[in-house]
Amino acid sequence: MKQQITVLGSTGSIGTNTLDVLARHPDRYEVFALSAATQVELMLAQCAQLRPRYAVMASAAHARQLADKLKQNDLPTQVLQAPDALETIASHEQVDAVMGAIVGAAGLAPCLAAARAGKRLLLANKEALVVGGEVFMRAVREGRATLLPIDSEHSAIFQSLPEDPATWAQRVDHVLLTASGGPFRTREPATLRDVTVEEACTHPNFAMGRKITIDSATMMNKALEVIEARWLFDLAPEQIKVVIHPQQIIHSMVQFKDASIIAQLGTPDMRVPIACGLAWPERIASGASVLDFTQLAALTFEQADAVRFPGLHLSWQALAAAPGTTAVLNAANEVAVEAFLQRRIRFDQIHALNLATLETVQPSNPDTVQALLELDTQTRAAARQLAQRFS
Repeated sequence: MKQQITVLGSTGSIGTNTLDVLARHPDRYEVFALSAATQVELMLAQCAQLRPRYAVMASAAHARQLADKLKQNDLPTQVLQAPDALETIASHEQVDAVMGAIVGAAGLAPCLAAARAGKRLLLANKEALVVGGEVFMRAVREGRATLLPIDSEHSAIFQSLPEDPATWAQRVDHVLLTASGGPFRTREPATLRDVTVEEACTHPNFAMGRKITIDSATMMNKALEVIEARWLFDLAPEQIKVVIHPQQIIHSMVQFKDASIIAQLGTPDMRVPIACGLAWPERIASGASVLDFTQLAALTFEQADAVRFPGLHLSWQALAAAPGTTAVLNAANEVAVEAFLQRRIRFDQIHALNLATLETVQPSNPDTVQALLELDTQTRAAARQLAQRFS
């Protein structure tokens, strides 16, 4: 019987890559439901190709547009539009696996619904763990869900660790997350104030969404990944290290207590960790090119420059601070990136706004989803007010 898959965020880069992998294995997988924010035409094309049972759009207006177009094209997909529509398609009893690829805190609730329902959850949404932390992992444990990381770095760590998590504490010394360094790895820090939106939206290796690409340029994506790794692998913050690896051939590494290191290598193609998550512990074709060692140039490694990438080091500070601080950092950064993309603040002010927001908002140990979402709302309001001082 084919596995039924829900793809949350199907029109984004992770979502479209997921659909590409699924389409290569029509004998194994069937798309049950899709969700998107605003891209009605792309969602229509996906529904025409895959004929899911349900589709969800973020707003009522976009949902009406999609429903009208589906009807005009005589397509059977039903459009759901309700406050809990995403949770419905993530936790539906007929769904076997959920790809959580919605960017931002908006992905927290449906990923939690999938976890509580005991689904195989392919987690590409960093914020579910950065915001949710212990609340999210508790839902995974109580729902007996299978949590599989899709970020290439966390997938690499997962693949490099022993299969039995009970042995990790005895055997693992630390993990090393690799980072490309983004487009400004060699740029003089003093010139970062002059970075344009267009420059920051150009990643040297991947074609990604604008928000994720900006996070790569500031290394805030790696800061969020440090926090994510802490929860995914039950690590102490000091057991997580970051190293710049511009070629992104080694996706991350695990160093064991005997000083040996195991790494996962491959071409920089997100379909590899997606295919791994879909089929684990089996392996299926991803569509990615095979790594040709005879054609590789030198693999190089550098320290993460705290002057050029100050945002990276906020991750360890946030993990050491009061519970909820990582949620504040995430919300502040989303507001800061939005302000930069709208050309209301400079590139170097993204970090300044994040830091100012962390100093302004004091969390009070949020231990429920509602409390986390309220903290998220409070932080965004504070960050937007602070951003006006930078304009």
